[in-house]
Amino acid sequence: MAPRAGLRSLLLWICTIFTILIHGAHSFYLPGVAPQDFINGAELMVKVNKLTSIKTQLPYSYYTLPFCTPSKIVDSAENLGEVLRGDRIENSPYVFNMGDAKMCNVLCRKTLDSKTAKAFKEKIDDEYRVNMILDNLPLVVPIQRLDQESPPVYQLGYHVGLKGQYSGSKEEKYFIHNHLSFIVKYHKDSQSNSARIVGFEVKPFSVKHTYEGKWSDEKPRLTSCDPHTRHTVVNSNSPQEVEDKAEIIFTYDVEFQDSDVKWASRWDAYLLMTDDQIHWFSIVNSLMIVLFLSGMVAMIMLRTLYRDISKYNELETQEEAQEETGWKLVHGDVFRPPFNSDLLCVYVGTGVQFFGMILVTMMFAILGFLSPSNRGGLMTAMLLLWVFMGIFAGYASTRLYKMFKGSEWKKIALRTAVMFPGVVSAIFFVLNALIWGQKSSGAVPFGTMFALIFLWFGISVPLVFVGSYIGFKKPAIEDPVKTNKIPRQIPEQAWYMNPAFSILIGGILPFGAVFIELFFILTSIWLNQFYYIFGFLFLVFAILMVTCAEITIVLCYFQLCSEDYLWWWRSYLTSGSSALYLFLYATFYFFTKLEITKLVSGALYFGYMLIASYAFFVLTGTIGFYACLWFTRLIYSSVKID
Repeated sequence: MAPRAGLRSLLLWICTIFTILIHGAHSFYLPGVAPQDFINGAELMVKVNKLTSIKTQLPYSYYTLPFCTPSKIVDSAENLGEVLRGDRIENSPYVFNMGDAKMCNVLCRKTLDSKTAKAFKEKIDDEYRVNMILDNLPLVVPIQRLDQESPPVYQLGYHVGLKGQYSGSKEEKYFIHNHLSFIVKYHKDSQSNSARIVGFEVKPFSVKHTYEGKWSDEKPRLTSCDPHTRHTVVNSNSPQEVEDKAEIIFTYDVEFQDSDVKWASRWDAYLLMTDDQIHWFSIVNSLMIVLFLSGMVAMIMLRTLYRDISKYNELETQEEAQEETGWKLVHGDVFRPPFNSDLLCVYVGTGVQFFGMILVTMMFAILGFLSPSNRGGLMTAMLLLWVFMGIFAGYASTRLYKMFKGSEWKKIALRTAVMFPGVVSAIFFVLNALIWGQKSSGAVPFGTMFALIFLWFGISVPLVFVGSYIGFKKPAIEDPVKTNKIPRQIPEQAWYMNPAFSILIGGILPFGAVFIELFFILTSIWLNQFYYIFGFLFLVFAILMVTCAEITIVLCYFQLCSEDYLWWWRSYLTSGSSALYLFLYATFYFFTKLEITKLVSGALYFGYMLIASYAFFVLTGTIGFYACLWFTRLIYSSVKID
């Protein structure tokens, strides 16, 4: 009874820690954030977030540029995922009051020097966008489609500025967006006098503001736009240049629009796909092809195996058995422990950890717990789930290790706990040093780094050891046939059964099942777009599992039929080789879709895609390995062995 009570206490402790870490930073009603009601005249807190660029992939804090500042800059509470994403949410000098429209409101006046002008020009060159938040909604710029009847496309944030030329001049100038025309959309409650915010849009302008007489900070009066004369900014005919000693006046308008969109549906417009027909067609097409191939493979395997097993079981004499060739002849060697079996156990355990993390994450995402309204929620959940799935990693690696007649379970547990995270941490540390060298907000602070190390060594490592202890105490998995003392000689193989060739061929089908969805995932990560279709992603993940399992079983069967019994590592590498195609596709995507030119940004891209490919290798390899293990145990337990 005592061990069970201890296990229950451990599970309760894990659940408590998980709940605190998930909900500690942001309290909200699952699966979204709590709605907030605003009465007329209520103050609306506009917050600023990081500056982002798809050309550099290096985020910066809003106040790294000399924008207007409030009297005191206050950081908002951020969860682990937000910090790792480079989010830096702070208060702003923009003051809105619910229902109170403002026109040509002066924010501040700045005079640039050579240093600040250069900073603005660099950010304009790299096409940086300014991100803001109002009531947890990101600021967007509506862009009308060619089809006027279709709803507009929304781009996150507005550009810091733009480059252009005056008419009749070939010299390129830099212009800053110093006038922002905000539109706050709200949905009014018919039963009360309150309203809920359902939209936050902006139209940026570059305007060289003018004023009469001497400038007054207390009561500035502009002639370029004036609320008293109803003179508004509608275009950028006289734009504001960025240059040394340039005087820039920052202004903004606020307009409130009543909307029929309800609060629960306010994210729908943000998540509208611009290529929905292509997306649907691609997903369905991929699904049908893979399902068709899977059906064919399953049918061939079932018919062939049924015939083989029936034929072997009908053999009456030893002479007839000796005349036979095929997979039955290697029954005395097929369960011989492989070369470097310890490493295989470690990789299989890590793959189980990944599989559990992804499966639970997708379940949460499908149920709406990880919607875009919970910024950083997806990354936080994945990190925490990875940590807590360590117990399954330890269990799986040690169970396999004991099947290989191993006895030093602590050594396997330690390698399982530190090997994969250690490799990823080394790459991450180098990339973080590069980001820190660029003074980007994407660099992980020391406090967050310490938290990650605590999650690793304080929670993950102990859980791996707990899982390993439980797994090692279980009885060893018995082989369905006995292993001979002397290894059988493997006959010369045909060229198409060469390990390198069959492994590389085996990775094509699993990659083919996911590469269309991979395009959308890469686009959301590197082109700063939302990804929310987790239902489709779960479907693709299921297809990936089926294809990894089936292609590995088929190639394993052919390998055993040619009397090659070294299937352990090959089964892992066959489906795991799809990670190589993933990295090659990521390289193709880099050169065809992205406009990254800086060396540091390129290093970040390939560094993070290397980590993603490594993780994909571990996941798909483990799925293929377990499918092959189940298959070999099944067929060798189905035949009579003398």
